[in-house]
Amino acid sequence: MQFHLLAFEGPDDYARAGGIAMRVSGLGQALADAGFETHVWFIGDPDLPSHEMRDRFHLHRWCQWISRYHPAGVYDGEEGKRGDYVRSLPPFVLREMLPCLRGGGLAVVLAEEWHTADAVLHLDWLLRQAQVREQVTLFWNANNTFGFDRIDWGHLAEAATITTVSRYMKQLMQGLGVNPLVIPNGLAAEALRPPERQAVAAFRARLRDRTVVSKVARWDPDKRWLLAIDTVGAMKQQGWRPLLIARGGVEAHGREVLAAAATDGLRVVERVLPEPNVYGLIQAVDGLEEVDIVSIRSPLRTESCRVLFQGSHAVLANSGHEPFGLVGLETMAAGGVACTGGTGEDYAVPGYNAVVLETMDPREFIGLFAELRRNPVQERAIRRAGRLTAQHYVWPQLLQRNLLPRVRLHAAAAQSKHDRVDGPGQ
Repeated sequence: MQFHLLAFEGPDDYARAGGIAMRVSGLGQALADAGFETHVWFIGDPDLPSHEMRDRFHLHRWCQWISRYHPAGVYDGEEGKRGDYVRSLPPFVLREMLPCLRGGGLAVVLAEEWHTADAVLHLDWLLRQAQVREQVTLFWNANNTFGFDRIDWGHLAEAATITTVSRYMKQLMQGLGVNPLVIPNGLAAEALRPPERQAVAAFRARLRDRTVVSKVARWDPDKRWLLAIDTVGAMKQQGWRPLLIARGGVEAHGREVLAAAATDGLRVVERVLPEPNVYGLIQAVDGLEEVDIVSIRSPLRTESCRVLFQGSHAVLANSGHEPFGLVGLETMAAGGVACTGGTGEDYAVPGYNAVVLETMDPREFIGLFAELRRNPVQERAIRRAGRLTAQHYVWPQLLQRNLLPRVRLHAAAAQSKHDRVDGPGQ
């Protein structure tokens, strides 16, 4: 059985923009490690090989000729890339599948987000023309509500099994007349690797007199950045000497957030990491005694995020609309205190493995977090429970528990339908 993952985002720095890159990278590697030939088709770095093979894990970088004119990343020149992806990719995917299918094998296509919806329709048509449709299971997954107005839901439901990442998203999509299966997001197995103790100790030593909260998210109003600013202001009024370590993206809302902080009398600085590693992060948080908010302008590698999440007193991973909440789960895996919202974070249990925030009132965080400050035993218990929860969300676990049973069920149903149409022995 072959697996083919279709997405805009992927493992390259050029193609990383959010949770989709982590999803396809972690899921793809887990499938390859489980012994399946796995292909990821994504908008890759124009300066890297178009096809790269890592044992059973194949990376196919698409639209590279367009990406050369759009160096800012995967969504730079988005419309042109999407059009080319929809037209040109499905014939190549079919060609890659055919030797397996003609030998009696099976294939599974897992497509991500609205950019790939029309590519799935194109591929479904090509598979039917080639008379191998019954051997291929097509899934299309919604990670968010972006682009929903551009999807032909009726045709997509005929071509593929629609999935999503949480019960919250399932309920939103049912309002559109769609009833998706829930296949949650997951973590790469390495996410459970504890951060380096010396690095965490050095991070905390530089900020030992501060109450450190961190937030890593796009500069997007849905991520409740302005609430984070209000929360820091309220903490400061109570004498907690807060420091917010913020890592946003390139979105314009970031300027609004930092301007609001300055207007509220909070002292803001921006820092670039002198080195792109953990010790660059530690250097970037030095000398912040008179600062309330530090905005990190450099990308944070996975190991740096683990140090940040465990070293902070709390991680503000709450949003007004969060389809799944991968940062909250990453915080748990790192041994941090995750403060999630109450939307798609199915994994969060209030007071057991997370602090769950459901309002726009900073006093909610102040009250719940104050209890943890007074009760170090409870804080340690939340950190331990978070680690245990994260262990159930690594991709190898999700494959065996959720995805592969669904794949086998759909493959069996397709074969049964084929046998009813053609008759036995045909």
